[in-house]
Amino acid sequence: MDHRQQMGKSEQAELREQRLAAKLRENLKRRKNQARARASGRDADSASAAPETDTDKKP
Repeated sequence: MDHRQQMGKSEQAELREQRLAAKLRENLKRRKNQARARASGRDADSASAAPETDTDKKP
């Protein structure tokens, strides 16, 4: 039997709320760090994720 089947609806709802709250906290921390990086003139996330563009024209 699955562990979730043994739990009541209120227990499942409580666990879901806890998971969502944890995800929201992680997201808030990540966004704050991104904002701080942008404010200081360096955006680590976009700099590492963005492909380098070659401005020189090659034949």
